[in-house]
Amino acid sequence: MKHDFDGSAELTTTLSHALSDVSGVDVTDTGFTLYDYIDPEALDRLFKPTDDAARCVNGTLTFTVWNHEVTVYSDGQIAIVPPQQPTRPTR
Repeated sequence: MKHDFDGSAELTTTLSHALSDVSGVDVTDTGFTLYDYIDPEALDRLFKPTDDAARCVNGTLTFTVWNHEVTVYSDGQIAIVPPQQPTRPTR
């Protein structure tokens, strides 16, 4: 998923929807809050363009939510890797 910095939604809103899509859990029904994992206001400010429209060119931030590895890129790309399922040994 990719966040549109020119759109009306905050980065954390896009991230919440992406987590919902990947996990299959409606984040509005679970009492889910990003504050349990990261400071949402700081995340929104981290990659937000400045007043002169300058953007961080090569920044990334990786953290874990619900055992999913989340990486947010300065271009708005959001990558979410679900936890690895244990493999069953073959006989």
